Formats: sequence, structure tokens, C-alpha cells
Amino acid sequence: MGIPVARVYALTFALAAGTAGIAGSLISLSYPIFPAMGPGYTLVAFVVCVLGGLGSVPGALLGGVILGLLQTYAAAWLGPNFDNIVAFSALILMLVIRPAGLLGRARRFRG
Repeated sequence: MGIPVARVYALTFALAAGTAGIAGSLISLSYPIFPAMGPGYTLVAFVVCVLGGLGSVPGALLGGVILGLLQTYAAAWLGPNFDNIVAFSALILMLVIRPAGLLGRARRFRG
């Protein structure tokens, strides 16, 4: 169809790397940087994707807002150490109630 697939992949990778670099530089203004700081942010990103529905950009935005509010209120009410517990609880609850996510569609495979 005339779409340069390799160029689109390269542009997508460059855009993702650029936004990750900007996010890293902004987070370094508030928190110290150390080599093992990635898993906490990876957990949050995974929970946001599952909450919103895999493959749904509006769902990821909605999942990010919901998880951010949940973690903020959990840190204020329960203490700062409970925000990841709330994230795991939201992940498990979403997988039990609606496995496709908030805005995701359930897919059926014919086998």
C-alpha cells in the first residue's frame, strides 16, 4: 500500500525512546537515580495496560488516571508503603472481574 514499514518502525522506536528519555530526566528531578529503580515503574506500566485493556490507547489513559488516583489515596490514607499493594490488588481485581480491561474487547479464538 505504499507505507514504508521499516521507516514507521524506526519512527515509532525513536518516539518511544525520546519520551522515555524525557520521562527519565523529569523523574530525576524528584527522585534519586540508581540502577535498580526500573521494576517499580515497570509494575505500574503493566498494571495501567491491564486496567485499560491491552491495545487500547484511551483505555491506557483511563487506566493511568485510575491507578494514579488509587495510589495517591492509598499513600495518603494507608501510608506510602502501600501504593504498590494497591496496584497489585487493582490488577488482580481487574483480572477477576473483567479480564479484557476497562475499554478492551474480549476476543474469541476459533480453534
